[in-house]
Amino acid sequence: MSQLRHAFHSQQPQHMMTKRTRFPRAINPERVGRYPATAYAGGGFVWDAVLEYRVWCHPERGAPDKAEGNDYYYAFASFPDALRFSTGCPGAEEPLALVLQKEYIDELAPGKYTRVKKRRVTEWPVDFLSRPRRTKNTIPDFLSPAAPENRLDILRGLVRKRR
Repeated sequence: MSQLRHAFHSQQPQHMMTKRTRFPRAINPERVGRYPATAYAGGGFVWDAVLEYRVWCHPERGAPDKAEGNDYYYAFASFPDALRFSTGCPGAEEPLALVLQKEYIDELAPGKYTRVKKRRVTEWPVDFLSRPRRTKNTIPDFLSPAAPENRLDILRGLVRKRR
């Protein structure tokens, strides 16, 4: 089940790093920090684009109180910038990726999957981006009766059925 996360304050960084990493940069750096604070949390199995990286700050854990005691986040166009900020800020979480899913896989019950052709924005642990980006065949191959026994290998990029 998806959950909403709330923020009461956000701020865009003053500088952006251009170093390449294994995690993609935001698809539109000019929009970083302008997406709604609320988003789904996790789920969907596939991703289409990174919108921004977020570092959530918690005053109750030692972050500066910039939102009347409420949690808030900083948005970044690159993972290295977000990681550098999170490691230097008391009370900050590890970065999360705000991703766009143009369509996704819903698991209605354990092992019962369905394709959802609806756009949504969700926050993911950055490590989920190690999965390959969704292609036109990713979801059909995953749902195919001919999928391998461990169909998650398709999402991990370990099995390719169609080219």
